[in-house]
Amino acid sequence: MKKQKPYDQMTTAELAEATEQYDKPFAAMRESKPLTAAMRRMHRRARRGRPRVGKGAAKLYISMERGLLKEADRFARKHGMSRSELIANGIKAVIGSAA
Repeated sequence: MKKQKPYDQMTTAELAEATEQYDKPFAAMRESKPLTAAMRRMHRRARRGRPRVGKGAAKLYISMERGLLKEADRFARKHGMSRSELIANGIKAVIGSAA
């Protein structure tokens, strides 16, 4: 089997010839193989979405003065953190100083 040029370097005719097998229905089904038992286990274990931190996250809808929000976003960006992270750190600091 000869080595194929990368798709982005092929002419239109070469690209059409190289990909004609995928023009037929269910091409992927003919070329794919069933998952092994190990692959099925790995697929079941795979977690989707964001990783859970602590007891998980809850969405909050709060009101904040726009100027303060801009200031908070600027501070968070400057210090390489998200808005959520800044707010969480602030709450922890207030709780920690009150204890």
